[in-house]
Amino acid sequence: QRILRLAEMCRKLETEEEKVLPFYPSSLAEGEQQEARQVLEETPTEPLAQAMRDYMGLEHFWQRFNKVKLEEQALERERAALSQRNQCLRELLRQYLAGISISQEVLSEPNPL
Repeated sequence: QRILRLAEMCRKLETEEEKVLPFYPSSLAEGEQQEARQVLEETPTEPLAQAMRDYMGLEHFWQRFNKVKLEEQALERERAALSQRNQCLRELLRQYLAGISISQEVLSEPNPL
């Protein structure tokens, strides 16, 4: 019940695009997708593979979770790049303002005109 309530709360925060296409399309070729389906349909022999089969219903959850993590990393990188650009622009502005301001140093030097 708790998971369902959390899912309902998160659904309200989804964008229209996420509501329509919540998952990335598969990057596997058609042959690779068929091979993956065949492997999933086989009965697992190892205990870990059997345990993983029990959680196949969470596959869509993990796809969405990973999608969010990728977007979070992309936004963090974009924020860092924008912060770097902001610092460069601030430095240029500081240099420009220093160049046009009149200070005692400028007044004490001989006038080139």
